[in-house]
Amino acid sequence: MRVKAAPAKKKSSKPASSSNGHSKKALAKQPAKAEPRRKAAGYEHETAHLFKAGEVTAAKPIIYVNGRMVPKNQAMVSVYDHGLLYGDGVFEGIRIYKGQIFKCGQHMDRLWRCAEMIRLRIPVSRDDMVTIMRDCVEANNLKDGYIRLVVTRGFGTLGLDPRKCPVAGVICIADQIALYTPDQYEKGMKIIVAKRPRTPVECLDPRLKSLNYLNNILGKVEAIDQGCDEAIMLNMKGFVGECTGDNIFVIRDGTVFTPPTESGILEGITRRFVMDLCADMDISCNVKNMRPEEVKTADEVFLTGSAAEIIAVTQIDDIKIGHGTEGPITKRLRNAFRKVVSSADIPED
Repeated sequence: MRVKAAPAKKKSSKPASSSNGHSKKALAKQPAKAEPRRKAAGYEHETAHLFKAGEVTAAKPIIYVNGRMVPKNQAMVSVYDHGLLYGDGVFEGIRIYKGQIFKCGQHMDRLWRCAEMIRLRIPVSRDDMVTIMRDCVEANNLKDGYIRLVVTRGFGTLGLDPRKCPVAGVICIADQIALYTPDQYEKGMKIIVAKRPRTPVECLDPRLKSLNYLNNILGKVEAIDQGCDEAIMLNMKGFVGECTGDNIFVIRDGTVFTPPTESGILEGITRRFVMDLCADMDISCNVKNMRPEEVKTADEVFLTGSAAEIIAVTQIDDIKIGHGTEGPITKRLRNAFRKVVSSADIPED
């Protein structure tokens, strides 16, 4: 079948790109509050014709890809990008509440820390990265949503050598996300204990939020095969680590417990926020290695994550947790979380 050549593009008025492939406009510092923020109007020539043609679904969201704001159906990376070829890169999942980037500072800290762990040089500054995120939020008129920020190793050769990838790639998506149904948040969810263990810390430290999520996906497949959406993953010693995409908390006799970092977990931003909430609410919270049997016999269990927020677990395998409904402490914490993220002062630290 013959492939139709794409129609020639009209001469663009967009600013020239810098030598690393990121446009000077996209990387400009955020103006002072007294001045109007740079808006997506500078990129309108990329997208306006699609909206007029009625292709809104295909065109949205507007995505930042390596220096350009482009519609979803034009957001592409090279097949030689090592992020695609080898899962070589890092990412962050970040919540937007009332137009503000929740815990932006902590997410930037983790992104840069993870990039350093794999010797990946992010080609923009922290301030510029925040500007890119704010531009994406504004371009898509989002008040509440989700940001997926990705830094890939970049375009290279058909080989592992990261030195053959001269410039890292940067992608920012601002959109909506819904991991679980409203019914699951109201009634709690069933999860399983996966048979597949977590990759050992010595092999691939789970604190590194890399693009290589195959271990998590295989645990997720086990959950799907058993008719649920999440699975607890154990480390090689049989202790509870985390779920495939969420951190886990257990409540027993009024005390909250969560696995320690050394058990093999991602140090979740929402996990840390919930631990801070516990301190503010005088709820005892401790880190502790736990066997799956301890979790199954807990009074309450809940999961946390940027995308998941806080959700109760009411069944693990064939065992009902507590009374089979969201427990009182989980509910208190979830209400406290919602109060913060619906307030006039969304924490961006």
